[in-house]
Amino acid sequence: MSKPTAVVCAYSSVGTAALEGLLEAGVEVRALYTYGQASDEQWFTPPQAVALACGIPVHLAPVFNDDAVYDAIRAHRPDFLFSFYFREMIQARFLEIPRLGAYNLHGSLLPKYRGRAPLNWVLVKGETETGITLHAMTPKPDDGHIVAQARLPIAWDETALSLTDKAAVAGRNLVREAIPGLVDGSILRIDQKTLGPSTYFGGRKPADSRLDFAMSAQEAFNQIRAVADPWPNAFLETASGVVKIAWALPSAEPCPPGCFRATREGVLLGFSNGSLRIHTLKAQGLNVARPSDQVELLRGLGLMEAHEATIDVP
Repeated sequence: MSKPTAVVCAYSSVGTAALEGLLEAGVEVRALYTYGQASDEQWFTPPQAVALACGIPVHLAPVFNDDAVYDAIRAHRPDFLFSFYFREMIQARFLEIPRLGAYNLHGSLLPKYRGRAPLNWVLVKGETETGITLHAMTPKPDDGHIVAQARLPIAWDETALSLTDKAAVAGRNLVREAIPGLVDGSILRIDQKTLGPSTYFGGRKPADSRLDFAMSAQEAFNQIRAVADPWPNAFLETASGVVKIAWALPSAEPCPPGCFRATREGVLLGFSNGSLRIHTLKAQGLNVARPSDQVELLRGLGLMEAHEATIDVP
């Protein structure tokens, strides 16, 4: 019996893992469409590294929906077309090419958190569970019947990176285990409309990571962990410029909203109902973790008065 064939459109660490899952399931991948890896994305192995190691032709696709790409994919006569964290909406005509269907891997428990950056948004919103979903593609974003789904618990101190790592492992397993049922047609298909109302979130803009002192301490913490390294980080806009809060944790110590204060446990930043202890902040090209260095930097920026830094910190 011949191997099922596929054309894959993929990016990100989740895309890499899902591609590996396909190969482990015995699928012959005839082409990979992906993107060049940006300088700030060197933290993950890109899909093209896996494809090139396996002799799979790689096409960098800054514009995917061109006629030339359509003709090339149609010439492959694939059984499947897969989209794994691909950045473009794939036109309807492409979905009609594969004999056994076109499927997308999405980083949420659909129909919740349709749209862009779902793993970041679930952290911002303080969810305690999310998941990953393989579903049939339609011309609408994140639409179509669900064919496989895995739940992912969210730890209280989960970051976008740790949650992405979980999603990558789950996606690899989900794809690998779904292939036999997709090939023989036995896999269960669930209409998203039967699972309750959907929610949608758009792509995240830089302004979405701004911290507001009207936030609760928990809301601020959620914002910080949603864009912790290697993402660009949550930030404050001050008279002395942008200050990024790369990492901070909730604290029981009091601190007035909008103020930095040094205590024996470190530098605090106050919000509407509590404070966060800063572990790492970034300003003026500096990445500062030691509390004493944080105090010095904040005082130099005019963001901490002398009386707020009178308690010695290590």
